[in-house]
Amino acid sequence: MTKKDTEKALEIINEYKSRSNKDLKFVLDLITEDFELTKNTLVKLSEHLDKLETTYNVILKEYQNRTNVTKR
Repeated sequence: MTKKDTEKALEIINEYKSRSNKDLKFVLDLITEDFELTKNTLVKLSEHLDKLETTYNVILKEYQNRTNVTKR
């Protein structure tokens, strides 16, 4: 999506009642593309967050085990 496309889309969105079907289709396609990109990004970020949490918990457990052993 280019800056020009974004600006055009915003104009069409602001004046959608008076714009042509071609313009509305252009915006619908752009919104669909952006939606899919955003959805896929969120899925990837969620997976990354889950992996981070799992790794953190594994490392934390090991650290706690080590520090508890040395305190005895």
